[in-house]
Amino acid sequence: MTKVIKVMALGSLLAASALYGASTAACAGCHGQHFEKKAMGKSKIVKDMSKADILVALKGYKAGTYGGAMKGLMKGQVASLSDADMKAIADMIKGGAGSPTDKATAHAAAAAVAQAKVIDINAKVCDPARIKKEDLGNKKVVDETVLGLRKTSLFQEKNVKPAQVKEDRPAPGAAPRFERAYVNAPPMIPHSVEGLLPITKDNNQCLGCHMPDVAKSVGATPIPPSHFTNYRPTTVLKNGELVKEGHKIGIAKGDMGNVGDIKLAKVKKLNHLYQGRFNCSQCHAPQANVKTAVANTFKPDGLTGEFKTGSNLVNMMDEGVK
Repeated sequence: MTKVIKVMALGSLLAASALYGASTAACAGCHGQHFEKKAMGKSKIVKDMSKADILVALKGYKAGTYGGAMKGLMKGQVASLSDADMKAIADMIKGGAGSPTDKATAHAAAAAVAQAKVIDINAKVCDPARIKKEDLGNKKVVDETVLGLRKTSLFQEKNVKPAQVKEDRPAPGAAPRFERAYVNAPPMIPHSVEGLLPITKDNNQCLGCHMPDVAKSVGATPIPPSHFTNYRPTTVLKNGELVKEGHKIGIAKGDMGNVGDIKLAKVKKLNHLYQGRFNCSQCHAPQANVKTAVANTFKPDGLTGEFKTGSNLVNMMDEGVK
């Protein structure tokens, strides 16, 4: 009998350890404390799934073989989980315990701090001491090891290699934002993009968090109005002539003609994301934790207050045109 009790106690201890190591506090923000919500209005209600289905989902997310709109986001969330962790999570969810309030609150607080903090992306690059050190104008002798980006002799290749990149960016929702490099600069991606790329016209994982109707609730930067606007000129072929914004541009003469009289296309507001903007990573680049090749003396004008984390690009699209 004593032996049975010891075995039962050991089993309880192991189960408790597994549950502690596989906390679901990070899940509460999207799925609810008891997994009673559709995450961002898209997922299944997890508490209604069977334990077997939860395990299939978690393992599939980790392998990249399961999921729809939230596939990329979830892959990053479960990447470090072992099979034992996943089983413990499934047991916890079906046991009805949910995420302990204190842990869920602590996670939410950490996420809020991450969102409130804004990192100056150029701080170390614009460091005066570094700029002075790298300024070739104040050196009496300049040899080939300080020229160009390689910083090594031009006569040998053994030390020429790309910078080592640390793949240690935080998961989406846990990363502090980067300050914009200049007014209306595309914001850089502060979080890991593992499982989110490549973006295609049929699969854009960024929209799950950054669409304006859900961005505020998850602490993400919302896609701006300029991305819901078509600025391209209306172009038609009429009587053998190419016509842009009502102006013939001379295709019948064998050339594209002069379009200098077309100052600005008529702006077309859309109720959906303009497809010319679907490839987010074309402008919004993920960041690597590496030292930049050269110092930077660039100082942005007007990068104060709201412009450090926001933009008014939609109001400035015709600047310099009219």
